[in-house]
Amino acid sequence: MKKRKSFEAGHRRKFLLIIDESQEVDAALFYTASRISHSSGSVLMLYVVEPQQFQHWINVREAQLEEETAKAKAMFRLARRKLNQAGFEDIASEEVIREGVKSEEIIKMIDEDEDVAILVLGAATESEGPGPLVSSLAAGEAAGKFPIPITIVPGNLDIEEIMALA
Repeated sequence: MKKRKSFEAGHRRKFLLIIDESQEVDAALFYTASRISHSSGSVLMLYVVEPQQFQHWINVREAQLEEETAKAKAMFRLARRKLNQAGFEDIASEEVIREGVKSEEIIKMIDEDEDVAILVLGAATESEGPGPLVSSLAAGEAAGKFPIPITIVPGNLDIEEIMALA
């Protein structure tokens, strides 16, 4: 992994936020924005298009990529709108769409961008557990070897509680 350069001249600390359709994304989004407003940095929003079983049919794959890219862009716009409505219009953001296995693409993004300093994940509130990303990246042996700190935001917090914590 590359050395982090987020506080060196010409660099800016980035909070990596995974954008998907889970309910806990909002908690992570608002926590990230609040942390940035209290300190410094920007938010790097990453949407990962995960491959489907029928990838060998080129036309089906292309259609799926187009649909997922359109969905990702809509989710980025929605996240930005939520930030603006909550008073975070000055928070700088960057949007990246990748194709692959989500956990692998997160690691690649961190490795490629030496300004990424913190991964922020929202924890699911369902009884099945904290969610697949929290389970795979922040638990077990992966947690001790992860290249940057991971902040896990409880998904059941409302925006006022998040603002009080960040």
